[in-house]
Amino acid sequence: MRRMLIVGICLALCFPAHPQQAPLQPVNSSAAPAIAAGVGADGIRTEEAVVVTGDQPGPGLWLVRKGGHDLWILGTLSPLPAKMQWRATQVEVVIANAQEVLYPPSLTIGSDINKFRALLLLPSLVGVRNNPDGKKLKDVLPANTYVRWEAYRDRFLPGDRDVDKMRPVFAAQQLWKAAIKRSGLDGKDPVKPIVSAAIERHHPSVTVVKQTINIKDPKAAIKQFKSSQFEDIACMERTLDRLGEDMQAMRNRANAWAMGDIPALRAVSLSDQYQVCMEAVTESGMGRKLGMGDVSQRLETEWVAKAETALLHNATTFATLPMRDMLKPGGYADQLRAKGYAVLAPDDD
Repeated sequence: MRRMLIVGICLALCFPAHPQQAPLQPVNSSAAPAIAAGVGADGIRTEEAVVVTGDQPGPGLWLVRKGGHDLWILGTLSPLPAKMQWRATQVEVVIANAQEVLYPPSLTIGSDINKFRALLLLPSLVGVRNNPDGKKLKDVLPANTYVRWEAYRDRFLPGDRDVDKMRPVFAAQQLWKAAIKRSGLDGKDPVKPIVSAAIERHHPSVTVVKQTINIKDPKAAIKQFKSSQFEDIACMERTLDRLGEDMQAMRNRANAWAMGDIPALRAVSLSDQYQVCMEAVTESGMGRKLGMGDVSQRLETEWVAKAETALLHNATTFATLPMRDMLKPGGYADQLRAKGYAVLAPDDD
């Protein structure tokens, strides 16, 4: 799973942060990786998927245009095939000609303490990840959810019982990482280092779209988080759903991204547990108290405004956004169309 925002929130409490489009080649369905799926005796799917390896083109770019001003957007995806090497020629060409690179929205947690004092707070971070009052997952999850959790835990985290002390949102993350590792996929982002290297070579300006939450007293915030209840059972259940029903589709999506097959990406749901798990923290009572409420909508609105500014001033701009946010109804592509921009998807003529 993509690096979960929630873990970033907790870590940040202790460590303040900070050309022409090449045509897509048609995918030969007879050469597409085969998926063999079954159901084991424990009721868990036992997919033995063959995911693509080696040099792959990745998807084409969206083109947003008004007059002579172009915004090229790469849709990103996670996880991706672990043994794939992304051939990023098109991205390199666009960034070489771009005046600006627009990064995807992000949430930053800051504090007024220095790193030395932050280091002293590290032992208390463990309490943020664990359930309050010494409870375990069997005490906080519905009975049927716990049965499902137990089966997946025994398969992907054998011998790890400390994970049962964790809040559902953090236990779900541990389970997800272990399952992805076993699946032939990888949650690491291959896009960011390539984009960063291209920026170093060609020196466009860089725009970061972020909301910053400043925490004046991190120690007090950690103490409050320890005792706060998160509405994170839905995060656990959505994660278990993906492991049980969506693993085959997830492999298909990963292969489609690697091979640049946008129609295949459109054909499968790109929903994931990320939003549900993020909101378990940001929309909790404590999260809202710290100013995290509605942060996703605020970030989306700010990104669209920055994109319009870039389109007004630059001949060429490059950006990255999650693929799901480009393809979903009402997402970034639809919002820009509604504002009068011409928007061409990679699979449009």
